[in-house]
Amino acid sequence: MVDPVVQAVDLRHSYDGKRSALDGVSFTVRKGEVFGLLGKNGAGKSTLIKAMTTLIRPSSGTLRIFGMDPTKEGKKIRARIGVVQQGESFDFTTVEGNFDVYGVLWGIPRGERQRRREALIQRFGLEDIRRQRSFDISGGQKRRVQVAREFIHDMDILFLDEPTVGMDVIMRRTLLDSIREEVKGGLTVVFTTHNLEEADYVCDRIAVIDEGKLLVLDEVENLKRLYGGKKTIDLTVDIGSAARFIPALTQGLGPGTSVTTEGDSVVILTDDPKDSLAKILELSQKMGVQLEWISVRKNTLEDVFLRSVSHGGEPLGSA
Repeated sequence: MVDPVVQAVDLRHSYDGKRSALDGVSFTVRKGEVFGLLGKNGAGKSTLIKAMTTLIRPSSGTLRIFGMDPTKEGKKIRARIGVVQQGESFDFTTVEGNFDVYGVLWGIPRGERQRRREALIQRFGLEDIRRQRSFDISGGQKRRVQVAREFIHDMDILFLDEPTVGMDVIMRRTLLDSIREEVKGGLTVVFTTHNLEEADYVCDRIAVIDEGKLLVLDEVENLKRLYGGKKTIDLTVDIGSAARFIPALTQGLGPGTSVTTEGDSVVILTDDPKDSLAKILELSQKMGVQLEWISVRKNTLEDVFLRSVSHGGEPLGSA
């Protein structure tokens, strides 16, 4: 078995000594996979990325990158990783100038730097904007430049923090396809996102984090198979009735169901959709509540995420 490129055991971290940003997180990242980190804002994803990229020292626990301790061998680790965070760009120069500046910072010789720059501009579809200043291009285009230029230097792991923010559908898919091509060559990617559709598309395994805890960790297809026998009911009620109807609904559906709410919308994960529908209709009639929308569908990765976060997670896997 190949040694993992990232190994975390019982990682804990607190910025103020009171609230835990990381609370006993354990996982491994395998060579040549896209490892997804999913979670709400403030869930602990950014803290975990900072620890893996040597920017912070965890309060306790064990973390190894390529078998090395980030607190002692940070320089060696940084030489082998790429990091794309939000908000970093050389706005004072052109798109192609971004590649040149970045190549210089990594000590890449001029000839090789130009060769790699041209290849990356073509691969990531940047030809039309190559001579525009970064300050003048859109947010989505800027993010694409930030990801593309990271490939100008050699690396073994690429950490991507919300890389598709601001991109349209076509631009997003082009970027994700480019990342998958790099992974075929042996690159490992750690990928944070709020977009569950793109996580489904690009990730091999997914970890769901909430309030510093690791709730779910498994391969995407395993998660889908695990919930294959369940169905999801989407429900919208009259906004004036939501406050009294939804608590009664949650209590009335009983075991075997998971209820997630947002405003007047309800997502119900159930083993028996026929029984749940009967209970929903019965309760709505009894309480005089108007159902504005109701549908039954197969489960998605988003349903797994919502269930994990709303119920504190279940032992779905430890792959």
